[in-house]
Order: sequence, then structure tokens, then C-alpha cells
Amino acid sequence: MGVETRMMQSRMVDKEFNKRERQLVRLLQESIPLTPRPFADLAAQAGMEPEEVLARVAEWKKDGTIRRFGAMVRHQRLGYTANAMSAWDVPDERADEVGRILAAADEVSHCYQRPRAEKWNVNLFAMIHGASPGECEQVAARLSAQIGIEKYGLLFSSREFKKISMKYFIE
Repeated sequence: MGVETRMMQSRMVDKEFNKRERQLVRLLQESIPLTPRPFADLAAQAGMEPEEVLARVAEWKKDGTIRRFGAMVRHQRLGYTANAMSAWDVPDERADEVGRILAAADEVSHCYQRPRAEKWNVNLFAMIHGASPGECEQVAARLSAQIGIEKYGLLFSSREFKKISMKYFIE
């Protein structure tokens, strides 16, 4: 199936990390070992105790250093071969509400709010995945009806060039 674990950090610049913590960050950026005790394995590689690794991850999650910690599925290998970036013209006062609805859809992997551009008058973007372009179009139509926004466009992916997270402490 191709599942790998991904960790994203948002406030790496604001923190000081000791040598073992830097090593833990490096390890958490890669695939988590598929073993009976993966955090014990990571702890051994980082020169830490398993309880210390779990405590550090919990602390980083709580203080916002880690925004997301979870499995990343290679959707093409599961049959979701169509991807469409949906671009929505949402009234600014509804952006948070609509963004939460779009992001909650099972077929949406990520959703962003961006400033409007002079010739690109949209402010919300959501990546929709489906088994076919038609399925992506159906999802967008369903979401459009759900949020009450009719003005949107779909940009279909034709080729994937990169799919990795940002890496920190690569020396």
C-alpha cells in the first residue's frame, strides 16, 4: 500500500534543540519503523529512553512545534489517480467556516487560504483526489452545494514532481 509516516514542524526556528533532540527530529522526518515498538527503536537511535521520546513528541505537539504527525498514504497506489486543485471564490468573512468544511471532506488532502491576486480572484484552495477526473468534478459539485459557493475552478494534475515534506537539521 505504501504508507509512510510524516512529521511537519512549524516553529523550528524559534526553538533551541540539543544534539539528541536534533537527531530525534531527523528520525521523525523519515518513515517510522514498522516494528512492535517503533518509538523504542527511535529512542535507541537517538540515544534516548522510549519514555523520553514519547514525552518530547507530546510536548512538541502541544506547543505547536509539530503541527501534524500521521500516516501519509500514496493515493495513486490505492487507485486515486486523479487530482484536482480546486480554487474557490469565498467571501472573506466566510473563509474560516468554508475552509473547515472543505478540509473535513474525505476526498480533500489539504486546504489553504491565500490572498487574492489581481487576475486570480480566488482565496481558498483544496486538493481533491478521486479515481477519475469525473469523480473529482462530482466531489467539487457536492462541496459547492454544501458550502453554497458556485464560483470555483478545478486544475487537474498532469504530473507529480515531488511529494516529500520539508526536512530540518540535515547536516
